[in-house]
Amino acid sequence: MSSLVSFVSAGPGDPELLTLKAAACLRAADVVLYDDLASGAILDHARPGANLVAVGKRAGRPSAKQEHVNRLLIDYAAAGARVVRLKSGDAGIFGRLEEEIEALRAAGIGYEIIPGVTSACVAAAHAGIPLTRRHTSRRVQFVTGADVAGQLPANLNWAALADPESTTVVYMGKRTFPALAAKLIEHGMAPDTAALFAESLGHAEQRLVRTTMAKLAEQLAQAGPATTAAVILFGALAGEYP
Repeated sequence: MSSLVSFVSAGPGDPELLTLKAAACLRAADVVLYDDLASGAILDHARPGANLVAVGKRAGRPSAKQEHVNRLLIDYAAAGARVVRLKSGDAGIFGRLEEEIEALRAAGIGYEIIPGVTSACVAAAHAGIPLTRRHTSRRVQFVTGADVAGQLPANLNWAALADPESTTVVYMGKRTFPALAAKLIEHGMAPDTAALFAESLGHAEQRLVRTTMAKLAEQLAQAGPATTAAVILFGALAGEYP
């Protein structure tokens, strides 16, 4: 397989969090298919003259169909272009990477994955907290707050998510968090469990809010439609180091 697509992880938005390998891939690319959250200053690393193609998906906004993105990847790579598929955060964490890999495999096109900094790590770093601690938080779990229809997934492991000795990070859960919190409280999680809401990480409008599960659920239930990306951390360490 001579054609190759590079899946490049952009991190949450701050271009200084790009890896050296990610930046090198962008400089070498003929075509960059990028997500909305992987745009802005990060695209400054692309070489002059590269074809920059927006293929982002945002809740409640017009978005590129996955089949269209797959077709673009295949067509550009088959034509001999050096293709970068630029994804926000880490491409392998809730980034629909598997659909695009499967399409490339079926077309006989090779690929590589360039890992990056996921928003869970960035949120914890900006809050000044670790994600683990030997005696009080020995497990970290990442969970999506939205299924393919944008609703709270029905088959989550509620007992695991309600574990008070783990650090849990919810991706894409801004809209569904009130329902998620209600289910977790039903399964024994204390309403005053510490929570950290991290919004627009890596951007000028970045916002961190330290609160509790119950209070955050109430606040988000009263909020309008989600227009910015956010992650939510809760559990043993979320409220420490104010």
